Amino acid sequence: PKSHIFFFKTHKTASSTILNILYRYGESRNFTFALPLNKHSQLFYPYFFASHFVEGVSSRSVKEFNIMCNHMRFRKSEVAKVMPADTFYFSILRHPVSMMESIFIYYKSIPAFQKTRSLDSFLENSWRSYNASITNNHFAHNALAFDFGFDNNVNEDAEDFGEKARMAIATIQKEFHLILISEYFDESMILLRHALCWSLEDVVSFKLNSRSKQTRHPLSANTTEEIKRWNALDWRIYLHFNTTFWHKVESQIGKEQMKREVFKLRELQAKLAHTCLREGEAVDPSLIRNVELKPFQSGAAVIQGYNLNSHIDELTKTKCERFITPELQYTNRLYTRQFPELTGNNKQIKPRAKK
Repeated sequence: PKSHIFFFKTHKTASSTILNILYRYGESRNFTFALPLNKHSQLFYPYFFASHFVEGVSSRSVKEFNIMCNHMRFRKSEVAKVMPADTFYFSILRHPVSMMESIFIYYKSIPAFQKTRSLDSFLENSWRSYNASITNNHFAHNALAFDFGFDNNVNEDAEDFGEKARMAIATIQKEFHLILISEYFDESMILLRHALCWSLEDVVSFKLNSRSKQTRHPLSANTTEEIKRWNALDWRIYLHFNTTFWHKVESQIGKEQMKREVFKLRELQAKLAHTCLREGEAVDPSLIRNVELKPFQSGAAVIQGYNLNSHIDELTKTKCERFITPELQYTNRLYTRQFPELTGNNKQIKPRAKK
């Protein structure tokens, strides 16, 4: 099993669920995490990542890191200063249309969206009114490309668009061993477990940081095409890696084997949900009984969480709790465990800014 892992955590792509998988795997094996400096929740996103953003790098208090998986703006040369040479690099992409709809709700308070009534209204005026120079507006335009470190302010009618898209794809291909696809999350977990030489149990999860259905909005065919045009660079990147994903499935596992493993994974998840979850599924934050397990709320989104079954024994409760602990709380716990000398005043993790 691989023990040096870098997960590039993209926005609104089911990446929080993968972070939880990595946190649980690493914590159970006493791995060392490359956590953000000074108890931040992110590696100083949206600035380009620099190695000194990691706690223990400048102080040289950590000899070796096993896992790095918090939000950053990617820069491979800097990550390579922190992680060992044999590190496995992977990330996840989501269809830019559903991703844009999610971003619009989750980051409703950014300047680009703040005064806009609807996503359609934003798209109608985006070519004229979008101001790339305002902080956090990068979320509104080719957010995937931005996260990966590319210039996101490129439109498909620009002369050099094709060249920029090819360069972005070639760079990602060269710098990452595996790119997963959010729409095929279970299949992605099977590919990942094979790549990491992990067991099926290691990639079992409950969906984290997801919105309730009432804040999801269906999009018209026209809106869908507008988003593809507006986020053309993200669309090109997604199309390419969606294709390579299925090539990997066929060449490394095979479709029949994939079906069998996905079925087994879903069986394990259903069994775990029956054991752990009071309602058997996610609930709105107002219904979460333990305030310490409430996820961070953002924009106009209603981020769901879970309640644990009350009749489970302490050992099972501890295991189940890890599966449903939100990102900020889990990061806080790992930081406290890893750097007890820095957590004497019991500071809490600083949430990501939502300007």
